[in-house]
Amino acid sequence: MLQFYNSLTRKKEPFVPIEDGKVKLYTCGPTVYDTAHIGNFRTFLFEDFLKRVLLARGFDVLHVMNITDVDDKTIKKTVEEGKSLSEVTDFYTELFNKDLNTLKILPADHYPAATDHVDGMIEMIETLITKGHAYQTEDGSVFFKIESFGDYGALTNINMAEMQQSDRVDSDEYGLDNPQDFALWKSYKEEDGDVAWDSPWGKGRPGWHIECSVMSMAFLGDHFDIHCGGVDNKFPHHENEIAQSVCAVDTPFVNMWLHSEFLMVDGGKMSKSLGNFYCISDLINKGFTPEEIRYIMLSGHYRTKINFTLDKQHEAKASIQRIQSLKDRLLDITKIAADEYPDEKSNFDTALEDDLDAPNALAVFFDWVRTTNVALDKDELSEDAIAKGLNFIAYFDDIFGVLSDSVAIPQDIMDLVSERELARQNKDWAKSDELRHIIGSKGWIVKDTPDGSKLTSK
Repeated sequence: MLQFYNSLTRKKEPFVPIEDGKVKLYTCGPTVYDTAHIGNFRTFLFEDFLKRVLLARGFDVLHVMNITDVDDKTIKKTVEEGKSLSEVTDFYTELFNKDLNTLKILPADHYPAATDHVDGMIEMIETLITKGHAYQTEDGSVFFKIESFGDYGALTNINMAEMQQSDRVDSDEYGLDNPQDFALWKSYKEEDGDVAWDSPWGKGRPGWHIECSVMSMAFLGDHFDIHCGGVDNKFPHHENEIAQSVCAVDTPFVNMWLHSEFLMVDGGKMSKSLGNFYCISDLINKGFTPEEIRYIMLSGHYRTKINFTLDKQHEAKASIQRIQSLKDRLLDITKIAADEYPDEKSNFDTALEDDLDAPNALAVFFDWVRTTNVALDKDELSEDAIAKGLNFIAYFDDIFGVLSDSVAIPQDIMDLVSERELARQNKDWAKSDELRHIIGSKGWIVKDTPDGSKLTSK
């Protein structure tokens, strides 16, 4: 039985979709005021992993990821740069999409932008006011009244009786010091520049929290299966989402909440001052492949902290090469994959079904890689077992996405291979061996086949 750890109940639960065979999934997307960093992509890759597992289990997944293109941060950026809101957010949205493609993250079905759903936000706020869950202040702002929702704090286990509730807070993001009435609508201030919409309460803009409630319901309905994000979204963002959504529609909002843990870098938080603040393009420029980044991010359990270091590239590269080398060995024997799998796939699936236990799944898979290589060395694998093995590797990569479709071979390596081929044609074996050694020292293994030289990376 597929089961996930539900942040709302703080326990693992069997996953049963609301509609048989279909999953409605909402994942909090980026706030497009800057380039997303690798900490953000730890969460986005976990969500991609979840989606791939659901697809592998045969579910029809309807996936929505929002784009936050109006909030405190985006407005501050427009003022700093003297640009329009759309100029700033369109630029960073394009960068985000480029990084998604680079990392082979499966595209969502919908990427709603907050600015396209302001009318829906105004409508939900009006409903909350009518039902007594929100109130207008003198300046034309509207706040959610958290004392009107008896289950407030359930997601983050806040004991409201033990905490001093303060009046209200205007900021989109705030700490867990005191539960506070939060802004649904913010009245216009001069520092907002040209960013404003007309509303029944006057000129202003939506608060951050109302955006996700409206966008998720617009595409997935009032009640859906899974909502994901990083642990930093639990409070106040997701806690507030639950409160306003349930109060607006009087139904359950989301059945399962899944949250990924923080990404550490060099044992601590990322910091530009420490020189360990990385975006995806930074890692690519340092020689990482997208597959190596995926491997590092997915090798730990999503609910545990991962410590990212540049040195982990070597481990990722070696692990990926082990898989690729076995795939190449199997393909040398047959190009046909079977419809069935080795017995080890059952244990692999069992690990993934247990709250996406990627480390255990990888352990099962690499144990199979080892035993399969031993059997190949001893010529003990049948053609049927080889075909099943190719199918297992393809299944594995559908979920982890760490094998490259094609390996880019540098031109200088190709030149050395051509030079070596010429030496072999001239029967200059000493020269041929010398060039093999040089190619090897540059990280490539050259293998002589009846069809010519074949290269694989170490």
